[in-house]
Amino acid sequence: MPLAALALSPLLGLLPASAQTAPTSLIVQVNKPGAPVSKNMYGLFFEDINFAADGGLYPERVKNKSFETDDHLIGWKALRGAAGLADYRVAGENPIGPTNNHFLRLSVATANPDAGFVNEGFRGMGLKQDAEYTFSIYLRRGAGSISALNVTLEEPGRSGPGPETPASGRTLAQTQITGLTSEWKKYSVVLKPSATAAHGRLKLTVAGTGTLDLDVVSLFPKDTWNQRENGLRPDLVQLLKDMKPGFLRFPGGCIVEGRTLAQRYQWKETIGDVAARKPLINRWNTEFISKFTPDYYQSFGLGFFEYFQLSEDIGAEPLPILNVGMACQFNSAELAPMSSAAKGPNAGTAAAVDEPTLETFIQDALDLIEFANGPASSPWGAKRVAMGHAAPFNMKMIGIGNEQWGPQYLARYEPFAKAVKAKYPAMQIVSSAGPAPDGALFDTATKQLREWKAEYIDEHYYASPEWFRKNVARYDNYPTNGAKIFAGEYAAQTVGIASPDNKNSWDAAISEAAFMTGLERNADKVSMASYAPMLAHVDAWQWTPNMIWFDNLRTYGTPNYYVQKLYATNKGTTMLPVQRAANAANGTDNLFASAVADDASGDIVVKLVNYSATARPVALSLPGVKKLGKTGKATVLASPDLNAVNSLDQPQHLAPQESTFKVASSNVSYTLAPYSLTVLRIPGKR
Repeated sequence: MPLAALALSPLLGLLPASAQTAPTSLIVQVNKPGAPVSKNMYGLFFEDINFAADGGLYPERVKNKSFETDDHLIGWKALRGAAGLADYRVAGENPIGPTNNHFLRLSVATANPDAGFVNEGFRGMGLKQDAEYTFSIYLRRGAGSISALNVTLEEPGRSGPGPETPASGRTLAQTQITGLTSEWKKYSVVLKPSATAAHGRLKLTVAGTGTLDLDVVSLFPKDTWNQRENGLRPDLVQLLKDMKPGFLRFPGGCIVEGRTLAQRYQWKETIGDVAARKPLINRWNTEFISKFTPDYYQSFGLGFFEYFQLSEDIGAEPLPILNVGMACQFNSAELAPMSSAAKGPNAGTAAAVDEPTLETFIQDALDLIEFANGPASSPWGAKRVAMGHAAPFNMKMIGIGNEQWGPQYLARYEPFAKAVKAKYPAMQIVSSAGPAPDGALFDTATKQLREWKAEYIDEHYYASPEWFRKNVARYDNYPTNGAKIFAGEYAAQTVGIASPDNKNSWDAAISEAAFMTGLERNADKVSMASYAPMLAHVDAWQWTPNMIWFDNLRTYGTPNYYVQKLYATNKGTTMLPVQRAANAANGTDNLFASAVADDASGDIVVKLVNYSATARPVALSLPGVKKLGKTGKATVLASPDLNAVNSLDQPQHLAPQESTFKVASSNVSYTLAPYSLTVLRIPGKR
């Protein structure tokens, strides 16, 4: 039998002498199938960190479009235009509506074509040549003779502190809005840039003198996923869809909790008219001194309806995570009272009336289930239908709390879970084991949640690449009955947890691949897993590493992305035990393996991780396999450089390569590349 690696000669070149050593024997027990592999096994974790939503997946180009942030002019800068702009202020008299109760008022004393404001976007605006962008705005003319608003897309000139002078950069697109009235009116026009710019900006200037009110300023690309209004950035969605994810967890992450309960994520504030959604500070804005981003807000243009829609678009089960009445325990650790009777001595005051209790959070969960799954005749189902989705989203899972720990969490989880189950007994609940994968708090939570018959226990681990390789057997001795494991957040940290110097290196990714063989081998205990975080803007990140990176125009998948994709697109349907000679443990001699049967394709799928600097021959035995085909497919992700990374300029520097190999019998020989993840698909039914 010729070595399949010969078909990979462009990748391997000539095999070193060490490749001639005796092959390692692996028995893939096709005749002793194990547990079914969950159809949701590998999925996605989304959190609005690293400008993942605004400035990322959600492609609105205007930052702070409604002037509703705490600093009402974040993202905006005045253009004096030879002092033509006499004054400006954020006003609130007779606003558009109760949630848009601030707007920008310009006062122009001397007519000047450069009197107005610019919006910087999210680290600039990505603008593509000949692409179409819908500009819209609400305007109201005051006293004076202002006749028009000039709208310009441009590459900026000089920038700096204080009011700007007119830009010296080039104009990319320009138009003029006329027909202004003394009442609020929405105006809309399509702009088409004449050139591509990664860091463009929007300039609004006034023709004439007098006062003009502006609000809800938007610049939105027409090219969105499924060409949908208020749609998502298509290149990022495509990367997600290509993974064939089993689930999408949203909206986080610590933003679910907020630094305080007042700053928590409230899903009801993120649905309905996009123009009426009120922004909220992002809890990651000033979390890290090294990445101080006080301009980081959530616009909620990407809200819960859009998350459900995205899940549907990419074929993933929606998994919303809701606040359990606890603010982030790393910050204020504020707790909602268990009931109104527990509010204390201020229970009768006006302030206490607005203070949420646990009942508030439970009702939010019940209402969300109705919003997702209820009929048009139900109050919240009607809201979904009004937004354009008549059919239910068929949500099956919900998370209670993000990453909480301790007795305060357990005390709130129990009545929360009982209330959900009482009304929706089929709803599956994801519960939290806390932020660490071990310790007294972890053990206590796990024990209690299993006693309460929780469906899923969410475990998180951020650790060194070595930890992932050493913990490949983590789930070998977990109980096979009761709660299943959701490996909800994990990523190898090359320097240290939360270090800004972590890299998405091949060492991190191949170590995660090794660990994932342990997840797959324990498919009877582990039902879901997701890398975290998912997205990061190269100019606006707070945390690293991340699975996918992007700027305003380009994107790339990291080696970690390709590891996740290879597992998700080759997850199979049934786990097959893999046995080493003398029952050697998985990972012995830095060789890691798992296998599944894919009943849909009729393939036996073997995943092999060679964490060594030399090529390694393996001999696979497939007892019980039937109807063997003659040609198998190998997909290899490999690099001799453990520090290898991808980048915007080299997005495919480390990416999977495919080849074929001959299959002559149920004994298959193959040579693994140094430092490689190899997925073998062998045609043969069980």
